Amino acid sequence: MPRRPRVELSGFHHIINRGVNKSDIYMCDEDYEMFLMIVCKACKNYRVIVHDYCLMSNHYHLLVECELENLSLFMKHINSNYAIYVNKKYKRSGHFWQGRFYSRYINNDAYFYTLVKYIEQNPIEAGMAQKVGEYPYTLLWAIKNKTPLIECAVHSKLIDEIKDIDLFVGISLNEEDMKTLHAIEKQKTVLKEDAKSLAYTKSLDTHFKNITTALLRDKAIVEALADGYTQAQVARHLDISRARVSQMVKKV
Repeated sequence: MPRRPRVELSGFHHIINRGVNKSDIYMCDEDYEMFLMIVCKACKNYRVIVHDYCLMSNHYHLLVECELENLSLFMKHINSNYAIYVNKKYKRSGHFWQGRFYSRYINNDAYFYTLVKYIEQNPIEAGMAQKVGEYPYTLLWAIKNKTPLIECAVHSKLIDEIKDIDLFVGISLNEEDMKTLHAIEKQKTVLKEDAKSLAYTKSLDTHFKNITTALLRDKAIVEALADGYTQAQVARHLDISRARVSQMVKKV
């Protein structure tokens, strides 16, 4: 199966990467600090803001905002430089990361703020902390302890927009929060006029409601395709062949 194309648009991205075979990627405090230094340098070089992060023993979460369409270059800088550092320090060779990093484009405030809580509560879920802000490799800890590494996140929405950060991120994720995460993670996105937006804003029933002429039907097909539906989905809904849908689109 071909890999899903990477979304390189400017804007917000949630990134996760793991060590190969789920092995530890940080062996001591110095490793965590080196990783964060590499992240900060990459932020300056590629004009990226870190809005939140959490470094666990065998994986990490980054919530970043890219000013340019350069997410892959930014991540290559981080992953390559950190792997070189670890391989040299521990005299190891071979693959370090499990594969290409996971990333999800974010264009929804509900998703953004739910992700902040999810990321900051990772150490609690793993039994590595009792409360948020206690684990030393999260943005909230860096904010509370005013570490130099917070420099790469000085414009974070987490700092600028949330007055009581402890209270906000300390509220456990409820069932609705988890539904928000899972639903939007599965939500397809489409590119419209160089802007990424959620797909399926309307059901196919709604797209083809009150269609009285062939011209209106053909226009509705084009709109449904622009909304993220495939020609096969439209063909099944209209009970016609996919080839017929393709012909209608070309005619419009």
